[in-house]
Amino acid sequence: MPARRRGLDGLDLRILRLVAERPRSGLLEIARLLGVARGTVQARLDRMTADGVITGFGPELSPAALGYPVQAFTTLEVEQAAREHISRTLAAIPELLEAHIVTGPGDVWCRIAGRDNEHVQRVIDEMLKIPGVRRSTTVITLSTVVPHRLRPLAELPAPVLRMERKPTRGEESST
Repeated sequence: MPARRRGLDGLDLRILRLVAERPRSGLLEIARLLGVARGTVQARLDRMTADGVITGFGPELSPAALGYPVQAFTTLEVEQAAREHISRTLAAIPELLEAHIVTGPGDVWCRIAGRDNEHVQRVIDEMLKIPGVRRSTTVITLSTVVPHRLRPLAELPAPVLRMERKPTRGEESST
């Protein structure tokens, strides 16, 4: 779901920081730490959820701890007319952690988790059997330098949307 607003205010950021740092804390505890009413925290969380800022409250899972220590990034080249069918079929592969339609070489970028390299190969072979998938290119992850994160992005100032304005009569050039 696309977000319906841009940017967060200081209280929103402080609430999000505490929820991330203390995911097991209740709303009353978060409100106490922030010095605001519990209803304020609840209303802010509800609004951020409705606006598409917060997309989930579930625990973050480790593929390695679940028995899938190998991660790979696979780029698929696909027939454009088959993209919708390919997307639905990819969604049924449990080892596929995420997939994105991309620009540049290739069409669909996929992140895969596997038990070992052979398992990753079987997952890729399964993807290559999907009608409309032409070929794949894969790289295996050696280590994670920066893990998936969003809080630094949320803490940046909101982008300013600028409307292009037409010059007024006095501003028009006389050339």
